Amino acid sequence: MQSCESSGDSADDPLSRGLRRRGQPRVVVIGAGLAGLAAAKALLEQGFTDVTVLEASSCIGGRVQSVKLGHATFELGATWIHGSHGNPIYHLAEANGLLEETTDGERSVGRISLYSKNGVACYLTNHGRRIPKDVVEEFSDLYNEVYNMTQEFFRHGKPVNAESQNSVGVFTREEVRNRIRDDPDDPEATKCLKLAMIQQYLKVPLSSQNFVECTWQREEDRLWGIWVQGGRGCSEVLFRPLPGPGGHPAPLWLFPQVESCESSSHSMDDVSLSAFGEWTEIPGAHHIIPSGFMRVVELLAEGIPAHVIQLGKPVRCVHWDQASARPRGPEIEPRGEGDHNHDAGEGGQGGEEPLGDERDEDERWPVLVECEDCEVIPADHVIVTVSLGVLKRQYPSFFRPGLPAEKVAAIHRLGIGTTDKIFLEFEEPFWGPECNSIQFVWEDEAESGPLTYSPELWYRKICGFDVLYPPERYGHVLSGWICGEEALVMEKCDDEAVAEICTEMLRQFTGNPNIPKPRRILRSAWGSNPYFRGSYSYTRVGSSGADVEKLATPLPYAESSKLAGPR
Repeated sequence: MQSCESSGDSADDPLSRGLRRRGQPRVVVIGAGLAGLAAAKALLEQGFTDVTVLEASSCIGGRVQSVKLGHATFELGATWIHGSHGNPIYHLAEANGLLEETTDGERSVGRISLYSKNGVACYLTNHGRRIPKDVVEEFSDLYNEVYNMTQEFFRHGKPVNAESQNSVGVFTREEVRNRIRDDPDDPEATKCLKLAMIQQYLKVPLSSQNFVECTWQREEDRLWGIWVQGGRGCSEVLFRPLPGPGGHPAPLWLFPQVESCESSSHSMDDVSLSAFGEWTEIPGAHHIIPSGFMRVVELLAEGIPAHVIQLGKPVRCVHWDQASARPRGPEIEPRGEGDHNHDAGEGGQGGEEPLGDERDEDERWPVLVECEDCEVIPADHVIVTVSLGVLKRQYPSFFRPGLPAEKVAAIHRLGIGTTDKIFLEFEEPFWGPECNSIQFVWEDEAESGPLTYSPELWYRKICGFDVLYPPERYGHVLSGWICGEEALVMEKCDDEAVAEICTEMLRQFTGNPNIPKPRRILRSAWGSNPYFRGSYSYTRVGSSGADVEKLATPLPYAESSKLAGPR
């Protein structure tokens, strides 16, 4: 376990001198998603009174986005609480009555579900043929058996052979193909259908075919966090405990929202095979929040005074090594007198007077946070919770001085991609009551390798549509998924074009030319959002959980502070 505390009263530690004299450090949290809100809430509960949260967008919540349409709430971002045993989000939701709105059917299976556990997934080909149920079940069993094998390389230290290219997608595709081709009992027509299904399964977000929906827990590192779910992958909001107000943690803490969701990669071929089993499942049932996942955000924000959170406040640059180098130029001079958390004349929490910004020459602020509106906020500590997508795009200009080489390398090695949802609402269902999903299988992709489509064929990456359940809550709504570069192409299209293409696909695969266009469409656009630049991160080939640890190690690496690297 790495130690984050200073070595105490060492006189050569420039980061602690000002704190010992002032007593109360100023902490700035960048980002008001679940990570930022949870960090701010924890700081306030531990007695920190000078805390500011800077949020670039106009609302809190990050990649939680609940949209109310009629009587139903639809989630464009985080949707699931995956696992209940020891999951603080589950306990928070349960304690506040967010899981009580259930139907009789949901109570019978002990979960609040977005998709029916009953019924049948309809696998349809682009020629309008339905794949027989027994063929689907046989293939699903085979695929899941191979999928479980991908976990063993990390968990049991199995060597990765060169043929797999250390890729989950390459290994899975070739292993499943070889087993299908070697099966003496299947006729050639059945083998062709199963070979085509491989590509459909590799498109599905963590797959509806019983993929392990997981989050990262490394007990040996004694990390703690808040686990939430967006789409069908998992995210871990990770931050380490800070010492109390009298402690001396390092000035800059990088806690980018790094998750494990291999579905968000452009291709499963990009996902590291050797690191795949590093992510483990939180045990217990899976739940959604009928009233909207935003309720969790609101609960987290309840204990945070309104003046702490500043909305519409994008950050341009974090000047994080001010103890050794004062920035030059008038544009990064600290703001004037007074506590920037409060309006003029307003007192701090608990009736305390706000602390002034005046410091002696040898008490320079360790960090200056330069905002896009040219305001500069001085701080003792900064916690950065922006997404990995933002870091990849902006890290060269976002930090001054630049980040150490090992952090830059970790940013490059880890992957992040886009998973988008497409909701289609119909006047009446054209699917039967037994159908819980419509899955698209392209027969001409049976022998294809990694799937990359030209922009005009982006729709081929849509793996299928799930029927939202129960209908009395959602109406007649299908929920589709699209991942990778093709999702970014979809985001550039207008609603009318996406609705038209989705309708044509449904007509083609069902063989029903009379399916009407949906009366309403709702979709996400996480990849093109400048404050996220993606949905989930994942362990790309060449990366591992150790890269998350490298990003989380606080800066600067002061010799007198016991900041050992990850073990």
